[in-house]
Amino acid sequence: MEFIIALVVPFIAAFVMTPYVIKLAVKVGAVDKPNHRKVHTKVMPRLGGLAIYFSFLVGFLIFLPETLEAWPILAGATIIVIIGIIDDIKEVTPKVKLAGQILAAVVTVFSGIQIEFITLPNGNIIEFGYFAIPLTILWIVAITNAINLIDGLDGLAAGVSSIILLTFSGLALSMGNPFVALLGFMLFGSTLGFIKYNFHPAKIFMGDTGSLFLGYMISVFAIMGLFKNVAVFSLIIPIVILGVPILDTTFAIIRRIVHKKPLSSPDKYHLHHCLIKLGFTHRQTVIMIYCMSAIFSMAAIIFTRATVLGATITLVALIILVELVVEITGLIS
Repeated sequence: MEFIIALVVPFIAAFVMTPYVIKLAVKVGAVDKPNHRKVHTKVMPRLGGLAIYFSFLVGFLIFLPETLEAWPILAGATIIVIIGIIDDIKEVTPKVKLAGQILAAVVTVFSGIQIEFITLPNGNIIEFGYFAIPLTILWIVAITNAINLIDGLDGLAAGVSSIILLTFSGLALSMGNPFVALLGFMLFGSTLGFIKYNFHPAKIFMGDTGSLFLGYMISVFAIMGLFKNVAVFSLIIPIVILGVPILDTTFAIIRRIVHKKPLSSPDKYHLHHCLIKLGFTHRQTVIMIYCMSAIFSMAAIIFTRATVLGATITLVALIILVELVVEITGLIS
């Protein structure tokens, strides 16, 4: 019952707050103007992540005010949100944005949240020792940016993040980790409450405030909930759940290397762009990517229950699916 309430309270808070954030975004000039890279054709407020953050904060203060382990996570999230707000209003350079992400990751890592080891299929454990710190920082920054990069269509990043959060929360609960499950359900509720205003046709974008915040939180949940608690294929499970944003980011990097462009160089060949070029509507494209994310999540759940043989077969099936998607959409064009 507590988990349901922890979901509903932030949901209501986000639902109520978002219209006020829309007015605030317009007032402070946090708007997204159309250009050759963007799908939308009119000026849109883009500070929506503020509603997600504050509604999550409401849940946090109600359900976890005395949980010391949770405060460093909130501290890192607040740093990320501040960077996002500044970027949504004034647009900061990629270097400044990266510096903020690293700072948030450092706060988290030195609070003790680290990828200290992984468990191999044969049961052996690989300890990372001192490499745990840079590895964890790299993971947090990478996943934060992966969610940020898929935020290209109305409701896309919010919906994919919701599917990921629901999967993480359910798995954490089934593995006896109620703390991560509670955090996950609260953020899931916050994101759901926001989607009402963000789904096509959107009234507001989440902006970097939202996509960076969701990416940071998801990366931390993965470390706390899955890397340490899964006996088989522990490294693969969080990666599979995050399949859509990780693949889109990976192919964006490959694409830029192939075309000899800077890694920070934007383009219109992300998965959602490619699907729209194939003739799918805005809404159809978003729903298709939701379905892809759900498939990855179901595969991850299978991994937690399967034998080594079953997990291997599932992994091969996913690789074939990815190959088909890449070939049909032309992700590396």
